Formats: sequence, C-alpha cells, structure tokens
Amino acid sequence: MGGKIKSNLETKIKGKKALVSVIGLGYVGLPLALTYVKAGYKVLGLDIDKKKISLLQKGETTVPDVDKGELKRCTEKGLLVFSTDFSKLCDADIMAICVPTPLDKTKNPDVTYLLDATSRIKKCLRKGQLIILESTTYPGTTRELVSPSLEETGLEVGRDFYLAFSPERVDPGNEFFGIANTPKVVGGITDNCLEHVKLFYEHVVEQVIPVSSTKSAEMVKLLENTFRSVNIGLVNEVALMCDVLGIDVWEVIDAASTKPFGYMKFYPGPGLGGHCIPIDPHYLSWKLKSLNYYARFIELAGDINSSMPPFVVNKVTVGLNEVQKSVKGSKILVLGVAYKSDINDVRESPALDIIRLLQVRGAEVLYHDPFVPELSLDEEELSSTHLTKELLEDLDCLIIATDHSDFDYADIANHSSLIIDSRNATKDLVETRARIIKL
Repeated sequence: MGGKIKSNLETKIKGKKALVSVIGLGYVGLPLALTYVKAGYKVLGLDIDKKKISLLQKGETTVPDVDKGELKRCTEKGLLVFSTDFSKLCDADIMAICVPTPLDKTKNPDVTYLLDATSRIKKCLRKGQLIILESTTYPGTTRELVSPSLEETGLEVGRDFYLAFSPERVDPGNEFFGIANTPKVVGGITDNCLEHVKLFYEHVVEQVIPVSSTKSAEMVKLLENTFRSVNIGLVNEVALMCDVLGIDVWEVIDAASTKPFGYMKFYPGPGLGGHCIPIDPHYLSWKLKSLNYYARFIELAGDINSSMPPFVVNKVTVGLNEVQKSVKGSKILVLGVAYKSDINDVRESPALDIIRLLQVRGAEVLYHDPFVPELSLDEEELSSTHLTKELLEDLDCLIIATDHSDFDYADIANHSSLIIDSRNATKDLVETRARIIKL
C-alpha cells in the first residue's frame, strides 16, 4: 500500500496535478503561494483572517513584493483560490504551514498558531499527503510537536503521509533574490519524507538543498539569522565604543571594508527590526536553556541591539540640551518607521521603541513614512505626517530611523535645525542648515 501511495503522490507532483494548500497568507505564505502557481500548481490559500481573505479575493494585499496585477490574474483564472474554510484542506495533496511563530512577553516561543494549524490539518489528514512546515521555530518542533499530533490519527509518518520542514528565506524588498532563485533547504522526518519534499521543491525552485533531518533544517534557519543578529550586535557595540572614544564609526567601517578577505561589512543602526532577526535567535536560546546550556553570544547580542533605541534617544537629549531645550515639550519627527528601507513592514521596528521612549519623556512625537500611512502603537492610532518645509522648520529635532531611498535628505537637512542620523543617510551632504549628530 505504501508504494502505491508514494507512486500516486509522485505522479501528481511530476504532472503538476497536486493541489497545494498554503496555511497562513502573510509575508511568507502569500509570496510562496504565488511561487507555487508560477511553478504550475493550483493553489488553495487559507487564513483565519476574514478581512485578509476578502482583500485577496479582490486581488488586493498589503504584503510587499507581491505584484497585485499578477495576484489578480491568478485569482481570476482560478489558479489561486482563497478561503477561510479549512475543511477544504481535505482536498489538498500538499500543505505548507506558514503561520506566525512569535515570542511571548518572556521571550519564549508561542506555538499557538502552529498547534492550531496542525489541529486543522489533523481533521483532514489522509494517506498520500505531504505536509511542509515553513514557519521558523526551534530545533525539534516538527518531530516533537507536529509529527506526534498527526500520528494520533492512526496514520504513520513516512509511510501513510509525509512530513518535512523547509525554512522560509524571504527577504522583503530584495530585488535580486526571491523564493524561486534562493536555494531551498529541506529536511524530512524519514527518508521517504525527504524524498517527497525534495521532489516537490525541485519542481518549484532552482536549487534544493537536502539535509539529514527536520531538526537540522530548523537549525539552518536559526543559524542564518543568529549570524546576522550577533554581527549586528558586534557593530552596534563598536558604534557605542566609537561614541565614547570620539571616533566616526562610519569612517572606521568603510575603511575596514576595504580589506578583501577576512572581513564582512555590517552597519550599526537604531536597533533590530523585522520578524526574523530580533526573534529567531531567541528560539534557539530558549531551546538550549531547556538543555541547561546558556547561549552567551545570542543573549549578549540581544542586550546590545535592544539598547540602541535608548542610545538614539540619548542623542536627541544631548542635541537638544546643546541649544538649551529639553525633550519634554519638544516637537520631534521620526523619519521612517518601517524596520528597513523601502518596505512597509513595521514588525519589531526600532522606530516604534524610539517613539515610545520619546513620548514617555513628554515629547510631541510625529512620524513620516510614505510606506506606512497608518500606524497602531500601543492602542494609539497614528498617521504619517505630510512632510513640508514649514513642518521641518517648526521641528525641534528630526530622527532618521529608516533610510528610505525616496527621501530628499539634502532638502530635509536644509530646512531642519537638528537631525539625529541613525543610518548615516546624510553622509554625502557637505553644507547644510541642520546640525547633524550621527551614531
């Protein structure tokens, strides 16, 4: 029986007859669903958010890097169908889980959404299906949480159904690398599971990288983002050191980067943002704590990176004090609230912490971001302020928190009095009206 099941699924994958379902249609799930369609598969997109599904059915979305024209064409042709009805999972041959895996207030993994998705799959699980977990999580999740739950149906993983982990590698705003041309790491619970997920992704992406287990595949994702977190933590601490020493950290980094070997350039900033880099290392740290191992680099990098928003606010305080002003009562504009340039994603953005800290100190805080017209912050609804010459001249301080490429930094500097530049965005400016303070 196992051989027949295997043959049927292989035939569907190779013939592009397999129905693929994507559970969770956010920054990871929606681009992945469109990638499956481009590869020739019919896709069912599922999400619990009714408003999101309603928008998607009209060809609308707020997810960056998604071509709305392409999205609309796929929906109109019936190649991509959206629904909140999870009973439709019963028709799917392949299921990709792309639900959020956040941290709770104590920085422990919150697997609520993952368990909910697993429970919904469980109700429709049948022989011959392939389930792929794409959501980032701690090493061991697929084998220790998802697999036992699905096997409670009486079906055996690796024989009756196939379970794998393949970490998402989405980089919002990247013009050169998308899902299809970024190597796809895959790991299976069993050899049969690996064989099936490898076969499927060979029909979707340009290169597939198989590893020996789901735990290894889970660790790959955490290594990638821990590498970035630790190196950003290092360069942020160098920025703090240079501030004490009275050295221009940007000059130091640019000079060091001329070395053609043994050095990789990272830049300091106001803190870490996005769903991955500030969060993923804590999955690994949490897991190791349960094994009585303290992840020192991860914890230290997290401490340094989280200290950057207060450091930026301290720069504001120093700058205002020099002209005999206090933060309290000052009119301050935060320029850019997305976590990185030219995207609309504000998840974990350090700009939000900067706003909070300034508000606590009694400042009148405004923000401007063409990518983020509206912003919810601690139950307060904020709107992007229109950037005018009159506004700039009326400000006590402007903070460059996100270096969007559309900003005219020369014009901004020529109409501002004080700028705190946390991104080195004003590096090419020679003469300006504004007094500019960098990290």
